[in-house]
Amino acid sequence: MGNQEILSRTQEIFREVLDQPDLELIPSMTAQDVEGWDSLNHVRLIVGIEREFGIRMKGSEVVKAACVGDLLTIISEKYKK
Repeated sequence: MGNQEILSRTQEIFREVLDQPDLELIPSMTAQDVEGWDSLNHVRLIVGIEREFGIRMKGSEVVKAACVGDLLTIISEKYKK
């Protein structure tokens, strides 16, 4: 799976969880850049990502993910395994 497909699928999760159907993600975005991306929704986003891609993220990985790009990297690395 290519990076664009991972971004597209992740974007759909963000749109659904944050109830923002027009949200366009870019890798450099952080929680401060996206309205509604608070700590509770962060957990919901992680759960949605894990379900969508059939992966499990470690707590340390979730904490280190400072931006969308970090999440995409984690997904890419784990999805290949």
